[in-house]
Amino acid sequence: MTDPVGKLPSELDQLPDRDPEETAEWAASLDAVTKAAGPHRAAYLMRRSLQHAEGAGLALPKLLETDYVNSIPTAAEPAFDGDLEMESRITAWNRWNAAAMVTRGARYGVGGHIATFASAAWLYETGFNHFFRGKEGDGSGDQLYIQGHASPGIYARAFLDGRLSEQQLDKFRQEAGGEGLPSYPHPRRLPWLWEFPTVSMGLGPLSAIYQARFNRYLANRNIKDTSNSHVWAFLGDGEMDEPESTAALALAAREQLDNLTFVINCNLQRLDGPVRANFRVVQELEGAFRGAGWNVVKTLWGNAWDELFQLDTSGALIRRLREVPDAQFQTYATRDVAYIREHFFGAEPALAELAGLLTDAKIAECFYTSRGGHEARKVYAAYKAAVEHKGAPTVILAQTVKGYTLGKGFESKNANHQMKKLSVDEFKDMRELLGLPIPDSAFTDGLVPYGHPGADSPEVRYLQERRAALGGPAPARRVHAVALPEPEERAFQALYKGSGKQEMATTMAFVRLAKDLMRDKQTGRRWVPIVPDEARTFGMESLFPSAGIYSPLGQTYEPVDRDQLMYYKEAKDGQILNEGITEAGAMADFIAASTSYATHGETMIPFYIFYSMFGWQRTGDQMWQLADQLGKGFIVGATAGRTTLTGEGLQHADGHSHLIASTNPASLNYDPAFAYEVAVIVKDGLRRMYGPDAEDVFYYLTVYNEPKRQPAMPEGVEEGIVKGLYRFKEGTPAGADAPRLQLLASGTAIHWALEAQELLAADWGVTADVWSATSWGELRREALLADEAILHGEQRVPYVTQALSGAPGPVLAVSDWMRAVPDQISQWVEQDWSSLGTDGFGLSDTREAARRHFGVDAQSVAVAALAQLARRGEVPASAVKEARERYGL
Repeated sequence: MTDPVGKLPSELDQLPDRDPEETAEWAASLDAVTKAAGPHRAAYLMRRSLQHAEGAGLALPKLLETDYVNSIPTAAEPAFDGDLEMESRITAWNRWNAAAMVTRGARYGVGGHIATFASAAWLYETGFNHFFRGKEGDGSGDQLYIQGHASPGIYARAFLDGRLSEQQLDKFRQEAGGEGLPSYPHPRRLPWLWEFPTVSMGLGPLSAIYQARFNRYLANRNIKDTSNSHVWAFLGDGEMDEPESTAALALAAREQLDNLTFVINCNLQRLDGPVRANFRVVQELEGAFRGAGWNVVKTLWGNAWDELFQLDTSGALIRRLREVPDAQFQTYATRDVAYIREHFFGAEPALAELAGLLTDAKIAECFYTSRGGHEARKVYAAYKAAVEHKGAPTVILAQTVKGYTLGKGFESKNANHQMKKLSVDEFKDMRELLGLPIPDSAFTDGLVPYGHPGADSPEVRYLQERRAALGGPAPARRVHAVALPEPEERAFQALYKGSGKQEMATTMAFVRLAKDLMRDKQTGRRWVPIVPDEARTFGMESLFPSAGIYSPLGQTYEPVDRDQLMYYKEAKDGQILNEGITEAGAMADFIAASTSYATHGETMIPFYIFYSMFGWQRTGDQMWQLADQLGKGFIVGATAGRTTLTGEGLQHADGHSHLIASTNPASLNYDPAFAYEVAVIVKDGLRRMYGPDAEDVFYYLTVYNEPKRQPAMPEGVEEGIVKGLYRFKEGTPAGADAPRLQLLASGTAIHWALEAQELLAADWGVTADVWSATSWGELRREALLADEAILHGEQRVPYVTQALSGAPGPVLAVSDWMRAVPDQISQWVEQDWSSLGTDGFGLSDTREAARRHFGVDAQSVAVAALAQLARRGEVPASAVKEARERYGL
């Protein structure tokens, strides 16, 4: 709604104006400037006033967008702390070898990406020579999240540094023999070099934020001084479209993570074309980051543009840069000067007048090559501003040309991301441009050579001296393996004893165990509980007052439940990471904590407990990132299964996470039925992940919210629990010739199987043995290894085959998961096999109704067992029909 003169109402209309006359004078002054000098001058004065007000400390909203110019003018750039000519030569060698490696690999059809590093070479080189701390100095060094498609340039630098050989470069993307270089940053494939996998777009920025946050967590809990560690995330402007890329920007600003810098390579191109064809991605990103509370440094134009800006006395150039869309600017980089004069400078008379003062060579330099991201002094100034800024994270928006120095066939072309090689002639042109001493004779058989100035050359000595001063090679991953002592046994004993007459869900059993383990004198402080805003759902509120919820500010308010025993307690040294409603953020927390043993040399034991459906389904990509990064810890899918979570409906009923988890080679997946099984599995996990012979695996447990009496642990079942199968309750023989079968069940389904065991014996004279299948996945993993052993001349019988060997009758498996979950082991079971499961969509109803719907309740299990026996002729077919009628199926 508007007032009579058509002015839109404003929030200012709600504030009292103590001097309306003075306010009117200010408005009249602005109107006068607009009329006399034009709207551009008026806008300039307003922005200058806001800038002045901000500098004076007045509380005013900040502008979300500034002009399309560098944040740091040339005159304000700090002195460059290095030998620019030497660094230029080093960068030239790296550019050459990165392109040569990918081109040579094209012989085998393995490809690679050239254009990304070509645009970002100076962004990396400046950091390596002046800013990135290594791990051989004080502290943990810096954490570098390298843009995945730029990996050839990092390999090229490692080659120059002597860390990689020509033979290794020639194995780029050829890993099958065990000596190749992975296509992208993959720590599991090259664990001495890469720390962080980043090529799954969007996960790099998200993880970098939570890594910086976890660094502060370690410091605030007095576990590790991380004050000298800085997190650098190198990103593409197209990558910022991924929702994960910007999901945690507010968190970084809210927690004042000035130990974090994003460097966004704004070459204005994504995989198939312009990032923002009709818009300006730099301005869009600036607004997003400023709005989130970040410090923004724009490094857009090289020194060649200084002359143009000085000649722009009317502001016409600034206005034109602000209005030209990215796709058009990309076109300018590929067209002749006449086109630029007509289409850029011809937009208004003031621009045409300015162009008349410029030579064609100057225009060509500005529009073809002169970008802030291609000039070491500009990048150095931006990085220095970033590390010196306090109170907020910094993002550097560095403009570049994609495919820079690779020739006109590559630079700014839409297809350059898919272009995998250069011709010999293109390499020779590149050689001349870079000034490299590579003779024509080195191009043997049409194959481009690698270039190296020599191990004792000035370039290599300079590079190594710079790295030595900064704390050694980078990137680099270091593991100082220190086994953690075993926790005291009493924490586990409590669950071994069972719950007596009291009912307890396995979710609560795990939380109780975790709480006891967190009290352990030797390792308790190393546990990192992570939960995405559902701690009370999982019964974890008892941890609030004892462990505290981590907050870098502590608790600046009086909690509403302060008078309750389990009140909401935040603390600067809090142990719990309660992430709000963000499973992606909680997983990023987990990854940072689970790899702290390598990143910081401090082993932490994270457990991440989440609403089961929102783990593997929602954040499965991060589970693979975790595996790649060699993370360790416990992932706990609570409220598991498709029928135990009553009333929640289709999207909340999880019957398939174990199937998804089974695809991840690093994930050890368990579906325990009883509290004592949870204890045995966690104890074994601590041994395997944190003991003397630590493995690079993580554990996935599913626990249930259905209260049940928890039995005491039978004797001698520990091995079966860990391996995945043991006989829990043998059936009472109904007679010498009585039919017999084996019921295998996991998780909460064990209770249906036990009830079915009783029904079969009492109503049908059938004996059933009930087995607890704690891990269908581990049974399958071990069986696959047994099959593989045959290929090497070793005869091995899978554990599941051994366990069931000679067991009478058919096998019927049942779980609260899809039938495909238990069916994973069917081929190694010698008995007749059948399974029941919860295939299909979930639904809202009682547990009993849901189980009847899916055909997995005790009565359905009994009928399915009779049907199996009937097919074998061991019970009459009529028994199946009679049973269905008796049980109302």
